[in-house]
Amino acid sequence: MFYRSNSDGNGGETTWCFSQVKGTLEDDVTEADLISCVEFNHDGELLATGDKGGRVVIFQRDPASKQCVPKKGEYNVYSTFQSHEPEFDYLKSLEIEEKINKIRWLKRKNQAHFLLSTNDKTIKLWKVSERDKRVTGYNTREEGGRPRDPARVTQLRVPTVLPADLMVEASPRRIFANAHTYHINSISLNSDQETYLSADDLRINLWHLEITDQSFNIVDIKPANMEELTEVITAAEFHPTECNLFVYSSSKGTIRLCDMRAAALCDRHAKLFEEPEDPHARSFFSEIISSISDVKLSNSGRYMMSRDYLGLKVWDLRMETKPVETYPVHEYLRSKLCSLYENDCIFDKFECCWSGDDQRLMTGSYNGFFRIFERGGGGNAGAGGATRRGELTLEASRDAAARPRQPLRARRVAATAKRKKDEISVDCLDFNKKILHTAWHPHESIIAVAATNNLFIFQDKF
Repeated sequence: MFYRSNSDGNGGETTWCFSQVKGTLEDDVTEADLISCVEFNHDGELLATGDKGGRVVIFQRDPASKQCVPKKGEYNVYSTFQSHEPEFDYLKSLEIEEKINKIRWLKRKNQAHFLLSTNDKTIKLWKVSERDKRVTGYNTREEGGRPRDPARVTQLRVPTVLPADLMVEASPRRIFANAHTYHINSISLNSDQETYLSADDLRINLWHLEITDQSFNIVDIKPANMEELTEVITAAEFHPTECNLFVYSSSKGTIRLCDMRAAALCDRHAKLFEEPEDPHARSFFSEIISSISDVKLSNSGRYMMSRDYLGLKVWDLRMETKPVETYPVHEYLRSKLCSLYENDCIFDKFECCWSGDDQRLMTGSYNGFFRIFERGGGGNAGAGGATRRGELTLEASRDAAARPRQPLRARRVAATAKRKKDEISVDCLDFNKKILHTAWHPHESIIAVAATNNLFIFQDKF
């Protein structure tokens, strides 16, 4: 596995370049077309997106792009299907949106691909398979499928298999429903590839992929009196190698590591990861911005990354007291929290992801910006401070799409009124252009960034 540095260490030009953009670059975008999740499969050959209209679009790596030198990160549309439809809960008089909240790929075991997709209430297991042959010469029906009159069957024919145009079919194999009272925010496959968890605001359930009519409640933080509710679950994920371990984060900024071997109901955590709050820095917005919107365990399983509103934190699973690394994503917004609260942007839930070798982190921001951090640059490990070396701000925009294969220009935001020539004033940021969903190829320097209805794909120029 080979990765180049993000920059020259002094804010120099990056090696990242634009590869592709999927979706129309039009100003008039419907709500249903907004991308709501992005996920590579385990070998990076497929890339899936879900949108607010309940659709799943799967892209496949272009075979020619892997053979050329240097390799290109180019993908073509492989399959598109409607995963979820809008529903109505008549008992609660509640509309259930078709929006796809999460997609998770199963490891491939045969020629077909399998993935889990979920909206607020229902999880579905989809089988995506190819068909490039057709059977002809039926005895009991016509070629079009209509039943044949038995009186007209005068001889028996041996059906034959003939080549046909390639067709990609997506079919629902399992539907896991009616297990969540609140909105599902996370699904995570276990390393045993037989079970998975689903989490909503107050509960986490454990499912078996073959059993749809029952699940086990492994976490329940719902108080007896809902007026006493002080926190909700925001994200949950299984450990990548230990099938008995999982973590979940809360709106209070804490992360709990649970061991399913200890008890059937994991109401007592094995470890609690929490950074002590500085009482001098406390404000009206402290609790809101400390809420963790995403948590991701590293591919090695030793580290864990959490994203709150203003930054990223990397935790060592063996040290609960404080993060070993802290990366400010958009610290310049701290002075804008009041206006961000008024326009509800302060409640945006940004996701984060690891590179395949766990050496880089990526997450989104506003104005079409997304951040890439190179770990270890500046030597802040264990200090809890912010590293400046190896940080990079890039933009998913039409300008980038107009310059294919050209190095992307690093962007900078000026926190004060005084700004340099190449900097953008914080007052000029467009908060409607938010990068909430990102994904990193498991083995190569290829990243996917969702910007409203567009999927941008970038890669290392070299």
